[in-house]
Amino acid sequence: MKKKTIAVLFGGHSSEYGVSLNSGYAVLTNIDKEKYNVIALGITEDGRWLRYNGDYELIKQDKWHEDTENCIPCYILPDRAIHGMVEMAAEGPVYTHLDGAFPMLHGKNGEDGTIQGLIEMAGIDLMGCGTLSSALCMDKYRAHVVAEAAGIAVPKAASLVGDFKEETVMKAVEDLTYPLFVKPVNAGSSYGISVIDDKSQLMKAVYYALEYDSEVIIEEKIDGFEVGCSIIGDGKGLEIVGRVDEIELFSGCFFDYERKYTGIDSKIHSPARIDAETEERIKEAGKILFRALGCKGFARLDMFLTPEGKIVFNEVNSIPGFTSVSRFPKMMAGVGLEYKDVIDKIIEVSSTDN
Repeated sequence: MKKKTIAVLFGGHSSEYGVSLNSGYAVLTNIDKEKYNVIALGITEDGRWLRYNGDYELIKQDKWHEDTENCIPCYILPDRAIHGMVEMAAEGPVYTHLDGAFPMLHGKNGEDGTIQGLIEMAGIDLMGCGTLSSALCMDKYRAHVVAEAAGIAVPKAASLVGDFKEETVMKAVEDLTYPLFVKPVNAGSSYGISVIDDKSQLMKAVYYALEYDSEVIIEEKIDGFEVGCSIIGDGKGLEIVGRVDEIELFSGCFFDYERKYTGIDSKIHSPARIDAETEERIKEAGKILFRALGCKGFARLDMFLTPEGKIVFNEVNSIPGFTSVSRFPKMMAGVGLEYKDVIDKIIEVSSTDN
């Protein structure tokens, strides 16, 4: 069988650039080179596209783009006759057919439908959620609307766009009960999020969220703990569901950036410390959300489990953290998939010839 050529995209013009380097490095060093021709396609923090032919260790160190001998400016072209990318080599343009593109780009300009639209327009198989699904999953407010319509409980919330005068903000939250989470609508890795206990903290939290997006969502805090459900699926009914995991916080109520990426003051239990019936209910809720939001390829669906056993939607990560020790691969390991198998399955379910 002819080997497929897969471009793995990493980096990106995003506040989550550093996280993406680690995810991209993990995929590039674990993807089966016997089965796939692999192209490392990096996007610098300031938005330059470069094919990278150097040592993958430099990606992890964020020195890859300094290795100029191994960096060639390149672009994915929307022209379906090309069906791939062009490198601006010294001797002239070099065109490469791509069978698939595997974006490991977190946050804006990577997880919000922008890169997905380009890949789909080019006719290249996209390893992951499509344009609409990615945009919906990234948008915390509109994802809540879809989740609620699908029958999944959501936190009571207010959304704000355009008018952020104090009078308007105070009116928007007058029916909400403190403590409140104040979040940018489109951001990841807990950037721009505050937990506030009273209205004196509200405007500062709103302005902080606005540093990351032009829309803000304000939610009531849900009593309980966060659980995650990881799914690999083809968007047509075939789904592999990993073991449910659980986030334990040793203090506070917020799994912030530091806790996510250092493990300080928190612990992730995979599998979660819940009974089998509760785990099945969370998995079913995850599948409902996966389908309702039009997910394909893979996604991690995060929910809260209250002391009464109620499942409440939190958010969806259409490109979750993807190192070998990240939550998504660990949940899949719980159902017998090694990291390289997870990559294989995602490519398999995302290919048009599957």
